[in-house]
Amino acid sequence: MKFNTKTIHGGQQPEEATGAVMPPIFQTSTYAQSSPGVNKGYAYSRSANPTRTALENAFAALENGTHGFAFSSGLSAIDCVLRTLNPGDEVIAGDDIYGGTYRMFTNMFEKYGLKFQYVDMDDVTNVAYTISEKTKLIWIETPTNPLMKIADIEEITKAVKAKNKDILVAVDNTFATPYLQRPLDLGVDIVMHSATKYLGGHSDLVMGALMTKNAELAEQLHFIQFAAGAIAGPMDSFLALRGIKTLHLRMQRHCENGKAVAEYLSAHPKVSEVLYPGLENHPNHVIAKKQMDDFGGMVSFRLKDESKQAALTFLESTQLFTLAESLGGVESLVSHPVTMTHASIPEEERIKIGITDSLIRLSVGVEDIEDLLADLEQALSK
Repeated sequence: MKFNTKTIHGGQQPEEATGAVMPPIFQTSTYAQSSPGVNKGYAYSRSANPTRTALENAFAALENGTHGFAFSSGLSAIDCVLRTLNPGDEVIAGDDIYGGTYRMFTNMFEKYGLKFQYVDMDDVTNVAYTISEKTKLIWIETPTNPLMKIADIEEITKAVKAKNKDILVAVDNTFATPYLQRPLDLGVDIVMHSATKYLGGHSDLVMGALMTKNAELAEQLHFIQFAAGAIAGPMDSFLALRGIKTLHLRMQRHCENGKAVAEYLSAHPKVSEVLYPGLENHPNHVIAKKQMDDFGGMVSFRLKDESKQAALTFLESTQLFTLAESLGGVESLVSHPVTMTHASIPEEERIKIGITDSLIRLSVGVEDIEDLLADLEQALSK
């Protein structure tokens, strides 16, 4: 199946008992057994639930994987990956990652004996040079949050596997979605999503996803999911399934609107820089063009007035762009990384990588583009 068809039919069959086209919400915690240990494939919903199973099959299909896992949040999905490691193991991550990921790495797992190194993944050699005998995981986020940096997934994976084929390579594919890039096809071991964002698409659930096509790794991930219990519930699983069925339609409009917003901002006299991989002046535009089918709906930009007050004035003036956390819904959102999504990163580290007071992040929705541009114009005129 091609991708658009796969969003609707991938990994899906009509429900066996009734023929329901959409999987029912199996709002149950436990299942009757005909004899101890003898059941119809389900015993307790922490281990498996039919609604969640349908979603996990869809997750796997979207990323061309064989196994998918649905978690209670994106961070719980990342937590599951880190639990495959042991004290003393080292992780190499990009220097620009979601603030919650950074917080989990530094404030939680460093206490449990894991070590983290952060490198600029714009350059493949930075990753290869940092690998040591203790390196067990490479954590790639591309495009990054919020600086929209692009890492060459295939080349990094080749360099890592050439040094040690047992090092896991994981990609946070939240910003791109499988509509734009499919990291498993580029050789990585694990793909992670905050399904709260584009996969769900309607700002009505919190969920995480992992996908892989490594059977041994899948068994390990499933055990951790079952044993730790950070599972997605049946109602959220149903909502995510419904959202996935329009992913291709939504992403097409997100990409169209994202490009138009990026081009508009690039020409605005109050804007000093626009960070969008679809622009030819983006430092990694060529890599983005190689590994992505389009460039998405996330746009970051800097105001020429570098004061925090100038950013706050803009943020408080938008009308269609709602000032809120998160991204990837049908509605347009605006956020201030310094005070919102990346506030947990120490100021010194933020400034070093370029997360400054004047940086603003847009999640461009699917509204009429004329209305979105008019909203940006009036807010920038304040």
